[in-house]
Amino acid sequence: MKDNKTYHIAVLPGDGIGPEVCGAAYDEHKTHLPQSTVDLVAASDAVLFGSVGGPTDAQEDPKWKNAEKNCLLGLRKNFQLAVNIRPAKIYSMLPDLSPLKPSIIANGVDMVIVRELVSGIYFGEHTTSGDTATDVMKYTEAEIAKPMKFAFETAMSRSKRLTVVDKANVLDCSRLWRKVAKNVSKDYPEVKCDFMYIDNAVMQLIRNPSQFDVIVTGNMFGDILSDAASVLPGSLGLMPSASLGNKVHLFEPIGGSAPDIAGKDLANPIAQILSAAMLLRYSFQMESEALLIEKAVEEVLLDGVRTGDLTKDQSTVVGTKAMGVAIITKMHALHQ
Repeated sequence: MKDNKTYHIAVLPGDGIGPEVCGAAYDEHKTHLPQSTVDLVAASDAVLFGSVGGPTDAQEDPKWKNAEKNCLLGLRKNFQLAVNIRPAKIYSMLPDLSPLKPSIIANGVDMVIVRELVSGIYFGEHTTSGDTATDVMKYTEAEIAKPMKFAFETAMSRSKRLTVVDKANVLDCSRLWRKVAKNVSKDYPEVKCDFMYIDNAVMQLIRNPSQFDVIVTGNMFGDILSDAASVLPGSLGLMPSASLGNKVHLFEPIGGSAPDIAGKDLANPIAQILSAAMLLRYSFQMESEALLIEKAVEEVLLDGVRTGDLTKDQSTVVGTKAMGVAIITKMHALHQ
């Protein structure tokens, strides 16, 4: 860190394998996103989020019904968290975890999916009248330009390859995405930009994921692609994410609240730790510190330390706390 500035981070642990923040909020305020939480986030420089949701058999309980929509989507809308970043990486020391054949992932898989997060069909008009339902997908050039520019910048920092995923053979919105992509590409002549239809992209993600480096796409297509990519490493416990807004950014693991293992010291903390690394990188521009965390995670995995989701040999398993301690210890060793 190059200055002595004090940063304020709002930590919202969440439900299940974290304290039941949204559930407790509902008990206290009868809402999953009380104004006090909104005010806390507004006064912070970044948000580190856990997970949200209750037990599977309690989803109709008012305490848990629509908890994710009301809490997490409420934060996205309130703070215009328009750019979502989902890294998907198969670690070289964990190839057997991936459901894909070794021959398919032999060249390595390390991609970033950039998704527009607060527009498109999810935030359009929804109506139902009798036996007819309508959902409106709408985009403006400005709404597309923000994630598009971020994706080009990300490509510049990596291998200078970008894939725009759309359905431009059918949808006017997708044709607008292509128009914006071509306009933005003029400012990044070093980046090789190509286009792929969503149906083909999902197939290619499974058949040949190594071809992708940075992918950028709209809200619904990004939802589909990022969820498909999340299975490639073999465990959601390895998958961090970031949602970037105008003032404040939110960072969270993509796994659920896992109420079945809550309080048992079984959860894999790596996704949460990597989310903290992304926080340092994108909120505070602390690249060296972010790299230190990421390097420590890789070194610990190279040492053979595993939580239960990362190995079939349960005799070598460590718990949540032990994995966290191992990573912190490795960070200190690497920093010397």
